[in-house]
Amino acid sequence: MMKKLFTIALLGAAALSFNAAHAHGDAKPRHGGVVQTAADLSFELVGGADGATIYVEDHGKPLDSAGMKGRLTVLNGAEKSEAELKPAGDNRLEARGVKLAKGSKAVVALSTPQQKTITVRFTVK
Repeated sequence: MMKKLFTIALLGAAALSFNAAHAHGDAKPRHGGVVQTAADLSFELVGGADGATIYVEDHGKPLDSAGMKGRLTVLNGAEKSEAELKPAGDNRLEARGVKLAKGSKAVVALSTPQQKTITVRFTVK
């Protein structure tokens, strides 16, 4: 009886002290955008005057965007716009001709140099 009580108390204490691990560091935007995680990578979508930029990180460190390609689709209410994502140096991909507004929904479909397809969804705040 005493052994069962001890086991229950130990399991209860372990459950209370459990800390969920944070995947890839903090999910705070570093460039003023919106951050999402997919396929073990972090993506930050940042709007600009003439398009949008995606920053890619792996465990908090910039991931070279060379060889990546894809599309950015943005829905502003009933209005839909699409643009090709192209590497822009370092860990950036850029799309020209899309406009991000508060409440916009955005979908990024990327292909890595290893031919892995990654889809990331954003809601602009």
